[in-house]
Amino acid sequence: MASTQEATILVGKKPTTNYVIATVMQFNQGSKRVTLKARGGAIARAVSAAIMVRDRFLQGQVDIKETRISSDRVQGQGGKDRNVAAIEIVLEKKQ
Repeated sequence: MASTQEATILVGKKPTTNYVIATVMQFNQGSKRVTLKARGGAIARAVSAAIMVRDRFLQGQVDIKETRISSDRVQGQGGKDRNVAAIEIVLEKKQ
């Protein structure tokens, strides 16, 4: 986490609530902007975490500012390159 103004959370295989709690903690520690990053199967978890933070945990305090989608080229089994979908969801605290 580079600064207290911005934070990045990498979403993986853990339960969604772990990422929700991590996001809420970042906002409570003074971050103005938190980015959730995920690839492949973790995209659904990142989207769910962002929605839960916005609608339940920090209702009326946080907006989804930006959503970026892309694909990353990774080397799979057998050395073959394959494309994996990726997403970045930027949550920003309201003023």
